Amino acid sequence: MTALIPRRVRSLASLAEALLTPHGMDRYLELVDPMLVRREIRGLVTAVRKQTPDSVTLTVQPSRAWPGFTAGQYVRLQVEIDGVRRTRCYSPCGSQYGGELEFTVKEQGLVSGHLNRAVGVGSVVGLSTPDGTFTLPATRPDRVLLIGGGSGVTPVLAMARTLVDEGHTGEIVFLQYSNGPADVLYRTELAELAARHPGLRVVHAYTHARSGGDLRGFFSPEHLERAVPWHRDAETFVCGPKPLMDAVRDHLGERVHTEEFTPPALTFDTENAEGQVRFKRSGRECANSGKPLLEQAEEAGLSPEHGCRMGICFSCTQLKTAGRVRNAKTGEISGEEDEEIQLCISVPVGDVEIDA
Repeated sequence: MTALIPRRVRSLASLAEALLTPHGMDRYLELVDPMLVRREIRGLVTAVRKQTPDSVTLTVQPSRAWPGFTAGQYVRLQVEIDGVRRTRCYSPCGSQYGGELEFTVKEQGLVSGHLNRAVGVGSVVGLSTPDGTFTLPATRPDRVLLIGGGSGVTPVLAMARTLVDEGHTGEIVFLQYSNGPADVLYRTELAELAARHPGLRVVHAYTHARSGGDLRGFFSPEHLERAVPWHRDAETFVCGPKPLMDAVRDHLGERVHTEEFTPPALTFDTENAEGQVRFKRSGRECANSGKPLLEQAEEAGLSPEHGCRMGICFSCTQLKTAGRVRNAKTGEISGEEDEEIQLCISVPVGDVEIDA
């Protein structure tokens, strides 16, 4: 009899879900406690700290729907700003074996600014399932070189913490590039990590400071020769500003893994486009050109927030209030009202209205 109880409970939950249609049980559960939702992943902010003046580190306890992540992956984090849901991608920087998630966000835009200034302990954020292929191989390399620059330190820090938790028996060098000593993220944590694990060595490189650090200036082959004499035998993982990743790749070649997004090859039918596109708040309207809505908005004189322009960062997410759009990456057509879409990969199918 006892074994049947969970099944009965699930059946009752499914029945309640059906009875509460169209809103679904989650819409009612979140009125009681946002962390009780069953079909969406939420995160409760349990700690907030400032490591540098322009960044914030958030500790987040995920809800029971969280499936776990692999070190190096990213998560789409969602917050509500002035009544509008905004989504951005951030890499958890803790070990993949930890229960809580940790995000360090540098202030450089609308969402990152909100996370830095308005999110506190007790805040609830939305989370996606983890994504991305910038991960360690299942068979861990004997020698691992991790290179991080600025806030790009987060996925490689997750790798370092994971390897230490696993008791990795090989050599690990963590090479971190920062403008100067005031901009170094996780200095104390990295020192403690190296103290715990004899195979880990941390090297700090300052790009703009004239003194201090183990290395100075931007990445160069000389840096590798001094800090990692065995770099030719290592698997290298690098995340940071594009010039840093390009320089490392140019020097090391095939054995470099980077957290970098490559634009998909997309095609658009501009000859057979039909309908009108209306941007509700601005009052602008134009004939559908068949291009992505981001481009059509810009051609109409608007300046929507955007980032990657390839459907990854979610910076250009806006509310579609009416009409149908085609996802240029998947080909899927959606026509729900009041639906969040990504302008950079959404193409109108007939008349469309956007709350922009």
